[in-house]
Amino acid sequence: MSTLDSVIVEINDHFWTYLLIPLVVGAGLYFTIRSRAVQLRLFPEMLRVLKDPAPASEDGRKPVSSFGAFTISAAARVGTGNVAGVATAISLGGAGAVFWMWAMALIGAASAFVESALAQLYKVRDADGTFRGGPAYYIQRGLGKRWFGVVFAVTITVTFGLVFNAVQSNTISAVAASSLPGQGSALNGVVGLALAGLLALTVFGGVRRIATVTQWLVPVMAVLYLLLGAVVVLLNVGDIPRVLADIVGGAFGFREVAAGSIGAAIQQGIRRGMFSNEAGLGSAPNAGAAAEVGHPVKQGLVQSLGVFFDTLVVCSMTAFIILTTNPELSGRQTADLTQSALVESLGGWAGHALSLIVFMLAFSSMIGNYYYGESNIEFITGRKWVLPGYRALVLIVTFLGALGSVSVVWNLADVFMGFMAMVNLIAILPLSTIAFRLLQDYQAQRREGLDPVFTVDRVPGMRGVDTWPPRRPEPAAAPAAEGARTTG
Repeated sequence: MSTLDSVIVEINDHFWTYLLIPLVVGAGLYFTIRSRAVQLRLFPEMLRVLKDPAPASEDGRKPVSSFGAFTISAAARVGTGNVAGVATAISLGGAGAVFWMWAMALIGAASAFVESALAQLYKVRDADGTFRGGPAYYIQRGLGKRWFGVVFAVTITVTFGLVFNAVQSNTISAVAASSLPGQGSALNGVVGLALAGLLALTVFGGVRRIATVTQWLVPVMAVLYLLLGAVVVLLNVGDIPRVLADIVGGAFGFREVAAGSIGAAIQQGIRRGMFSNEAGLGSAPNAGAAAEVGHPVKQGLVQSLGVFFDTLVVCSMTAFIILTTNPELSGRQTADLTQSALVESLGGWAGHALSLIVFMLAFSSMIGNYYYGESNIEFITGRKWVLPGYRALVLIVTFLGALGSVSVVWNLADVFMGFMAMVNLIAILPLSTIAFRLLQDYQAQRREGLDPVFTVDRVPGMRGVDTWPPRRPEPAAAPAAEGARTTG
């Protein structure tokens, strides 16, 4: 197992250092410049759009609103990456890794805008009236390359439905073992079975049940975790200047923290940041496409907001929990590092509280991860036996993930995540021109004081768009005034 792990680490280091990090950073900067920093300019608009209700459905069903789609994607974003991922970044890359997580969130939000706006534009309607979409769909419809869309669909199904769900299950198991020491592998087996059972109850209900579950679960878990972290930070408020100095100093190599160099800080910050906020990864657009909004740009803005919430709020809280208590980093790389920091500040009860929170974080992520795979399986094939088979495989992997090695599971996640991001970014770079035309149309309507509504005729020359109205209905002719009538 150690040999396998070392091979995976070697592949990861070369792949991320020489190929993926330059691509992620370059694409994010390009989108930021071309959109004139849409993720910063239109931040107030993001908050306004998030409150928009879904349009009324003609068939009586309950549509997925912008907020509903936001919570599905947040359910996948706000997960163990926020607790275990940040801890791993700090333990391997030092406090400076946090700075690079922040930096990548700021420019990565532009990538999130582009991919989610495109997903809305090229979404398709299911037989039950709901929508689905994502990179596989905009690759086929926008670029005209179905084979490349299938490559992405297979990759995201394996990455999220299987590998990332194993990561979530593994993290829950590790935290449970830390809270209840001495139980051995039997506890891991019980945790794996319980998670598989609970996930089965949820995923067999479809996208509406997923949206319903995540719409109340995500806010509850986020508030609980942020409140717990706020107490720790307030108790150690005098250490905040030192923590900020460590983060900035470690980011630029001014000092070494936990043996982390500037290279390790950058690499770990970008890797763990992408695992957490998924900007440019191609996952959140699958949730964004499910929303029913008046203009594709609205969902692009909502998903950009999700990147900020995930990294600048939730991940930052984890970083401050760890760095203000300054625990011993050696030998710990996942959620148990955060757990020990909480116990040091608040006492043993905080460790058990984090176990509950990690369960909520990870379980909601598993729901979102499953949905991403389901949406892409429907793109690959319409055979009815495939989806039940996928569901069964997800449940098996969830169980096995609770029993697996922490290091191997996380390193495999890096490999699959990196390949998936590369495929998505290669696709959205040429398609981004369409996203920027959509943005121009949206802003033009806002300048006129309108609530933007998209029709295909507003951005001529697009192909593969069939779920948006072709043009605005012509206004009815006004009746002639009485005084204008003539008599014979």
